[in-house]
Amino acid sequence: MAQLDEGKLHEFVGKMLGDLGGAFSVPTVRLGLRLGLFDALHEGGPATAAELARRAGGLTERYVREWALAQAASGYVDYEPGAERFSLSPHQAMVFAVKDSPVYLAGAFDLVAAMIEGEPKVENSFRTGTGVRWGDSAGCLFCATGAFFRPGYVNNIVQNWLPALDGVVDKLKAGAKIADVGCGVGFSTLLMAQAYPESRFVGFDFHEPSIEEARRHAKAHGVDGRVRFETAAAKAIGETGFDLVTVFDCLHDMGDPRGCSAHMRRIMKDDGTWMIVEPIAGDRPQDNMNPVGRLYYNASTMICVPTSLDQEVGEGLGAQAGQAKLSEVVRDGGFTRVRRATEGPFNMVLEARA
Repeated sequence: MAQLDEGKLHEFVGKMLGDLGGAFSVPTVRLGLRLGLFDALHEGGPATAAELARRAGGLTERYVREWALAQAASGYVDYEPGAERFSLSPHQAMVFAVKDSPVYLAGAFDLVAAMIEGEPKVENSFRTGTGVRWGDSAGCLFCATGAFFRPGYVNNIVQNWLPALDGVVDKLKAGAKIADVGCGVGFSTLLMAQAYPESRFVGFDFHEPSIEEARRHAKAHGVDGRVRFETAAAKAIGETGFDLVTVFDCLHDMGDPRGCSAHMRRIMKDDGTWMIVEPIAGDRPQDNMNPVGRLYYNASTMICVPTSLDQEVGEGLGAQAGQAKLSEVVRDGGFTRVRRATEGPFNMVLEARA
């Protein structure tokens, strides 16, 4: 056994304390989000625990005080010891209170809770080699996933991702037919539909509860006349003639991504475009040993790989497949041109053409 390095031990324990502090914060952050405490600090300014409790609708001061001190210890809110007041700085508000901020992370905390809820089913899969059906691992995994991705979609799909594709925006402005495959609860579909009123959109997903939620969103936004949502697996979509096919953060979740690729080629027009949005990743595991890779590998262990292994073929690409592997999958479906159109801190956007 190698000799213990006391310095490295203390350094590692310090890291673990930081990690555990973040883990311990998940339930208290979720309480603050649901009870409107972050919003109350953001909208009303600095407050004592008693003031904050009243502002948030008459909560119990003793609980609010302990909650606020926990957030202050995490650095999630600021604390003035003399006045015993708590406040939310502009950068803290971007994470906890500004709903359309690109770094609003409420959905991430709900996703953590869903992964913990699904732990027993994933543990069983480790032992048996089976998968876990999408939506079955936790009560509202699909809701948390939709909320997690929404800020990135709000700030990127129309502004950055679609314009990075060759000639696609002009088609959308003129009037095109778009399939959003694996649309989930429909955030991505509706954002595109609102930006391009001349085009028609169909969202497809194999998870019926997600489609039901998407239909409610479409009706609430007044676009249900030119946006449809249908329950269908990617390889079972019967409609054809699409000018643009999009898949947002779901190709790696599919059991048969190569079969999906071949079917996307069939449902597209010959001059159509397939936009594939996937988690950012390098092509080698060592390229992903970073904070973003850490999040994605853990989520992939608990969600992406079990979902894929539950389906036909069960390739299990995982959330850190990387561009080289994804391009291989896309080309196997009959696409001859694949390029990285753009990227951000959390996603890469691939453009595929026949």
